[in-house]
Parts: sequence; structure tokens; C-alpha cells
Amino acid sequence: MPTVEVADLKDGDFLLDVREDDEWQAGHAAGALHIPMSDFMARYGDLTEAAPQDAPVNVICRSGGRSAQVTAYLVQQGIDAVNVIGGMQVWEAAGRPVIRPSGDPGTVV
Repeated sequence: MPTVEVADLKDGDFLLDVREDDEWQAGHAAGALHIPMSDFMARYGDLTEAAPQDAPVNVICRSGGRSAQVTAYLVQQGIDAVNVIGGMQVWEAAGRPVIRPSGDPGTVV
């Protein structure tokens, strides 16, 4: 399965967050598209409309397990997708910004 390190992601890279709503509300990466894994199949069209045609879909969750499942599915569908190793836990530990929907600082739960 294709993977990417948090350190290799650049500002503006497309990020798909598949964590559940309570996790998203507590804190997420600015600009990420939020489609909870539990809603993923029903909202698959939201991803295909938003995903870049010329760049990978970087899939992230809390620690990398759920995002690995979604990444595997997307790759099977022919989408250029990669799993973000370590997920939002590594994102936060690396000092990357984590915000709430209000824009206030958030945390990873």
C-alpha cells in the first residue's frame, strides 16, 4: 500500500480525514476534507468531486488503521491515494497545526 510520512506533506496537499465526527470536532488539519469512514461509501461522490486530478489523495485518521483501509479501497478504484503513516497523532506530534471547526486550536483525540 502506498504511504507518505507527515514530514513529506506540503502545505496545500490534498488531505482526506476519515475520522468520526467527534474526533474531527476536537481537532483536525486545516483544509482537510472530512468524510468519516462510517459514511464513506454514501459520500464517495463528495471525494471524487473534490479530489485533485493531478495529485494524490493523502488519507489520514487518528493512527493509520482506518486510513489504510480507505486507501486500499481507493487504490482498487484506480485513485492515486496514499496512507499518512501515524495519522493525526504524528501530525500533532510534529507540530503541525490542529484546529477546531471554529478555527481555535484543537487537539487529537
